[in-house]
Amino acid sequence: MSEVQYSGILIYAQLTRELYIHTVFFELLDKAKELSQKLGLVDVNAVIFTTPGLIDEYKESFRNKGVNKVYYFEDERLKDYSTEYYSKLLVDLTGVIKPEILLIGATNQGRDLAPRVASALHTGLTADCIELDINEKGKLAATRPTFGGQLMATILCKTYPQMATVRPNVFKINLNDNFFETEFVSCPVNLEGMEPHVKLLEFKRTVDSVINDLDSAEIIVTGGKGLKNDKGFELLRRFASSIGASVGATRGAVEMGLASSSIQVGQTGKTVHPKVYIACGVSGAIQHTVGMEGSDYIIAINNDENAPIFDIADCGIVGDVFEILPEFINQNKS
Repeated sequence: MSEVQYSGILIYAQLTRELYIHTVFFELLDKAKELSQKLGLVDVNAVIFTTPGLIDEYKESFRNKGVNKVYYFEDERLKDYSTEYYSKLLVDLTGVIKPEILLIGATNQGRDLAPRVASALHTGLTADCIELDINEKGKLAATRPTFGGQLMATILCKTYPQMATVRPNVFKINLNDNFFETEFVSCPVNLEGMEPHVKLLEFKRTVDSVINDLDSAEIIVTGGKGLKNDKGFELLRRFASSIGASVGATRGAVEMGLASSSIQVGQTGKTVHPKVYIACGVSGAIQHTVGMEGSDYIIAINNDENAPIFDIADCGIVGDVFEILPEFINQNKS
């Protein structure tokens, strides 16, 4: 019996609720091209789920970014994300094309989809990665934080496809186009006899998600446990509003009930890359800094001159945030 041959890299192209291709796909695409070179220029392909006729809206984006093949599924039942429908079709496709590597963005959707696919394929999954590489034996080396963020672990998968999820904003997008005559492959939607156990009845955005999109924010003001209470966080929000910034929070602040987990930055929250990141009352534990250290310019305000946050800050202010922030707010009014 001949051994099954696996080849190429497959990336899941998630659609947002606004029907845009999620930016994490393009981040993964650029990284996958680097991996492809180390694997001997294997194909880098994509898979997308759409409703009938919608694929034409995305063809230019795939071509301009140099995707070799796009496998697409079209069906009205795929309009809203379904763990059961999407995972079944992705497993079917993977069984046919046999990619060596399968990459999925670690979005809320991706974190739901990836483990179900990995389980069905009887393969391993390295989740929430912050780096991907190919080792000397040609295996995917996926790096992620471990032991509460104290260490970084590089994990190898013994089975195929080698799967990994990667957080949005970990890899930067190459803005240059790389046109390719992409091949688009229509895939059969075999969902007969399947009835999902969960259906989307209604979708409502939270206030934080409407006005506070951390993924695209150019300026982020983040509060930590040093803000102490609700009044401290309200002061932070006023400061953020005065400079047109989005608001973030550390895990400690979220656990204190000062902010929603939807705006948490760090290992168990979001990874962000704003132009300016202002950390207020944030100590700078690695669990937090792993999610924001890629910011272009970091400003730290803390009354502890030995706080670890100052080690990565471009500008540090040693002082009481309850005295400094009101002064900043007043200056911005004038």
